[in-house]
Amino acid sequence: MSTTAQTVRGYHDARFRGDVAAAAAYVAEPFSFRSPFISSTDPVGHLAGLPEFVKIVTDVDLISELYGEAEATLVYDVHTATPAGIQRTAEHFRLDGNGKITAITLIFDAAPWQPMAQLIT
Repeated sequence: MSTTAQTVRGYHDARFRGDVAAAAAYVAEPFSFRSPFISSTDPVGHLAGLPEFVKIVTDVDLISELYGEAEATLVYDVHTATPAGIQRTAEHFRLDGNGKITAITLIFDAAPWQPMAQLIT
Protein backbone atom coordinates (compact mmCIF):
# COMPACT_ATOMS: atom_id res chain seq x y z
CA MET A 1 0.00 0.00 0.00
CA SER A 2 1.36 3.45 -0.90
CA THR A 3 2.13 6.13 1.68
CA THR A 4 -0.80 8.16 0.34
CA ALA A 5 -3.17 5.22 0.77
CA GLN A 6 -1.84 4.40 4.25
CA THR A 7 -2.24 8.00 5.39
CA VAL A 8 -5.69 8.58 3.92
CA ARG A 9 -7.12 5.22 5.03
CA GLY A 10 -5.54 5.68 8.47
CA TYR A 11 -7.18 9.09 8.79
CA HIS A 12 -10.53 7.82 7.46
CA ASP A 13 -10.58 4.78 9.76
CA ALA A 14 -9.53 6.80 12.84
CA ARG A 15 -12.16 9.45 12.11
CA PHE A 16 -15.00 6.97 11.87
CA ARG A 17 -13.80 5.30 15.10
CA GLY A 18 -14.11 8.74 16.70
CA ASP A 19 -10.40 8.80 17.55
CA VAL A 20 -9.57 12.51 17.24
CA ALA A 21 -5.92 12.10 18.33
CA ALA A 22 -5.23 9.31 15.84
CA ALA A 23 -6.93 11.19 12.98
CA ALA A 24 -5.07 14.42 13.82
CA ALA A 25 -1.74 12.56 13.72
CA TYR A 26 -2.16 12.21 9.93
CA VAL A 27 -2.64 15.96 9.42
CA ALA A 28 0.11 18.49 8.59
CA GLU A 29 0.52 22.19 9.24
CA PRO A 30 -0.40 24.32 7.40
CA PHE A 31 -3.77 22.67 6.84
CA SER A 32 -7.17 23.53 5.40
CA PHE A 33 -10.54 21.80 5.62
CA ARG A 34 -13.70 22.68 3.74
CA SER A 35 -17.14 21.15 3.86
CA PRO A 36 -20.63 22.50 3.22
CA PHE A 37 -20.85 23.45 6.93
CA ILE A 38 -17.30 23.96 8.21
CA SER A 39 -14.10 25.63 7.04
CA SER A 40 -11.00 25.41 9.19
CA THR A 41 -7.25 25.85 9.10
CA ASP A 42 -6.82 24.21 12.51
CA PRO A 43 -5.41 20.65 12.12
CA VAL A 44 -7.33 19.48 15.20
CA GLY A 45 -10.17 22.02 15.26
CA HIS A 46 -11.88 20.60 12.19
CA LEU A 47 -12.29 17.37 14.18
CA ALA A 48 -13.87 19.07 17.22
CA GLY A 49 -17.38 17.79 16.51
CA LEU A 50 -16.23 14.30 15.63
CA PRO A 51 -17.13 12.51 18.89
CA GLU A 52 -20.73 13.73 18.62
CA PHE A 53 -20.92 12.97 14.90
CA VAL A 54 -19.80 9.34 15.21
CA LYS A 55 -22.56 8.77 17.78
CA ILE A 56 -25.10 9.10 14.94
CA VAL A 57 -23.12 7.03 12.40
CA THR A 58 -24.37 3.47 12.15
CA ASP A 59 -22.21 2.28 9.23
CA VAL A 60 -19.83 3.47 6.50
CA ASP A 61 -19.70 1.81 3.08
CA LEU A 62 -16.56 2.65 1.13
CA ILE A 63 -17.48 2.79 -2.57
CA SER A 64 -14.26 3.95 -4.22
CA GLU A 65 -10.65 4.76 -3.34
CA LEU A 66 -8.52 6.66 -5.83
CA TYR A 67 -4.89 7.33 -4.95
CA GLY A 68 -2.25 9.45 -6.62
CA GLU A 69 1.24 10.39 -5.52
CA ALA A 70 0.12 13.33 -3.33
CA GLU A 71 -3.66 13.22 -3.51
CA ALA A 72 -6.55 10.86 -2.96
CA THR A 73 -10.30 10.75 -3.27
CA LEU A 74 -12.64 8.54 -1.26
CA VAL A 75 -16.30 8.06 -2.10
CA TYR A 76 -18.45 6.49 0.59
CA ASP A 77 -21.94 6.26 2.07
CA VAL A 78 -22.34 7.31 5.68
CA HIS A 79 -25.36 5.64 7.28
CA THR A 80 -26.79 7.83 10.03
CA ALA A 81 -29.44 7.51 12.70
CA THR A 82 -30.89 10.88 11.66
CA PRO A 83 -33.53 12.10 9.23
CA ALA A 84 -30.65 12.57 6.75
CA GLY A 85 -30.39 8.77 6.50
CA ILE A 86 -27.64 7.64 4.15
CA GLN A 87 -25.28 10.40 3.01
CA ARG A 88 -23.26 9.87 -0.19
CA THR A 89 -19.93 11.63 0.38
CA ALA A 90 -16.82 12.40 -1.64
CA GLU A 91 -13.66 13.47 0.13
CA HIS A 92 -10.56 14.80 -1.61
CA PHE A 93 -7.18 14.89 0.15
CA ARG A 94 -3.90 16.66 -0.67
CA LEU A 95 -0.67 15.49 0.97
CA ASP A 96 2.72 17.08 1.47
CA GLY A 97 6.12 15.52 0.70
CA ASN A 98 6.18 13.91 4.15
CA GLY A 99 2.95 11.99 3.56
CA LYS A 100 0.81 14.19 5.83
CA ILE A 101 -2.59 15.58 4.86
CA THR A 102 -2.48 19.32 4.05
CA ALA A 103 -6.01 19.81 2.69
CA ILE A 104 -9.35 18.04 2.80
CA THR A 105 -12.42 18.95 0.78
CA LEU A 106 -15.56 17.13 1.89
CA ILE A 107 -18.39 17.14 -0.65
CA PHE A 108 -21.97 16.08 0.06
CA ASP A 109 -25.55 17.26 -0.41
CA ALA A 110 -26.15 19.47 2.62
CA ALA A 111 -29.92 19.80 2.07
CA PRO A 112 -30.93 16.84 4.28
CA TRP A 113 -28.81 18.32 7.09
CA GLN A 114 -30.33 21.84 7.02
CA PRO A 115 -32.92 21.09 9.74
CA MET A 116 -30.03 19.95 11.98
CA ALA A 117 -27.53 22.68 10.93
CA GLN A 118 -27.50 24.43 14.31
CA LEU A 119 -26.24 21.21 15.87
CA ILE A 120 -23.40 20.87 13.33
CA THR A 121 -21.82 24.34 13.27
